[in-house]
Amino acid sequence: MSSAVACELSGKKCVPCEGGAKPLSRAEVDKLLQELPDWKLSDDGKSISRSWKCKNFMTAIDFFDDLADIAESEDHHPDLHLTGYRNVVVEMSTHAIGGLSENDFILAAKIDQVPVEVKK
Repeated sequence: MSSAVACELSGKKCVPCEGGAKPLSRAEVDKLLQELPDWKLSDDGKSISRSWKCKNFMTAIDFFDDLADIAESEDHHPDLHLTGYRNVVVEMSTHAIGGLSENDFILAAKIDQVPVEVKK
């Protein structure tokens, strides 16, 4: 991620989605994804995800704890998946609007800054 955009997105705060808010357009999503190259758009275009293969089980659990702290402070909660004891997948969507909002990309940028020891 370019440092200017990383700083801009990660410096923002997630805001509650009010009734009537609309999901981001595909063009807006594509532009934001260019700045978050490790995140992938779902086939239906309604969520983004990123995967990690952590060093071991406890590394994955510690990573989840760090992500939970960030998510709670932003009041924007991703879906967290742990499979095969160390494979982590984070999926984000703004369920209230049935698609992606800027909040998803703000949280993704903040997650990208969390250190995690991965399997090499």
